[in-house]
Amino acid sequence: MKFLDQAKIFIQSGNGGPGSVSFRREAHVPRGGPDGGDGGRGGSVLAECVDGLNTLIDYRYQQHFKAQSGRPGAGRNKNGPSGEDITLKLPVGTQILNEDNDMVIADLTKVGQQIVLARGGDGGRGNASFKSSVNQAPRRHETGFPGQEMWVWLRLKLIADAGLLGMPNAGKSTFLSAVSAAKPKIADYPFTTLHPGLGVVRNDQREFVLADIPGLVEGAHQGIGLGHRFLGHVERCRVLLHLVDATAEQPVENWRIIRNELAAYDAGLAGRQEITAISKADACDHSRLAEIKAALEHAGASHVVMLSSVTGSGVSDVLRLLQQEIDQDHAAEITAKSEPEPWQP
Repeated sequence: MKFLDQAKIFIQSGNGGPGSVSFRREAHVPRGGPDGGDGGRGGSVLAECVDGLNTLIDYRYQQHFKAQSGRPGAGRNKNGPSGEDITLKLPVGTQILNEDNDMVIADLTKVGQQIVLARGGDGGRGNASFKSSVNQAPRRHETGFPGQEMWVWLRLKLIADAGLLGMPNAGKSTFLSAVSAAKPKIADYPFTTLHPGLGVVRNDQREFVLADIPGLVEGAHQGIGLGHRFLGHVERCRVLLHLVDATAEQPVENWRIIRNELAAYDAGLAGRQEITAISKADACDHSRLAEIKAALEHAGASHVVMLSSVTGSGVSDVLRLLQQEIDQDHAAEITAKSEPEPWQP
């Protein structure tokens, strides 16, 4: 299944059905009163967060979603049936934004979460509703209220325990394929990965979800190299694994570029817990690796380790570090939720 993390769709709720103009006509009742029923309510457009989806590909080829309008009322005080609602099934982590892409309408982060995006129009009243002491045979009715329509953006931000960061061709996809069952495209050229990928990592009888974020470049926070879309997936990761290519000409500068891009995009990302791993350690001698490690630590990198996804050297140690940071973040989150809010007079 192709990965798609952004889509623009048009939604329209149903119009309310018109009320009826009718009068009671039965045997021996030649001049009965008004009995026109109300129109039905128009269907609404809802969004629901469901399990089992990790892409917005369903919204690439179908972009218009219209709910059913309410049916007209009828005589004998029969109200029209309401139009059927339509529900957009969306993966966990989907944000719904307005057409200008500058305001978040909804953020779906839990399975089962449901919101109304466009409410259906109310049905119009029939003439029976307008009967009064001074007008006992009204012919007035309402045509029903219109529904709502709008263009919205769907933007998926992967929810993962850990996220893989690094410059293009730093070995992220190779690492993901080595530690999980994911099969990303791997090749010896930059930007092999064009779409984020997820993999379930199993280590020491534990599991966590690892996201492979496509390579970032300088200026990513300004949208260069699809940077905005790639950086968006980093926001929901508990811990970051920053891979630094040991064979690069300037590995420390590459590390610094990614750190600057994180800070420029969101100051909170710069403070996210991060493990720095020198990748492709099998391709360099020990003196070169020691030199890179010392330079990274001097530049401010934390938890600097070395690994080789090809030989497996250092991989288990990195996974244990990630699991440890994930557990600590999860425990801190539970503690924060259990603490009572401060009293305010």
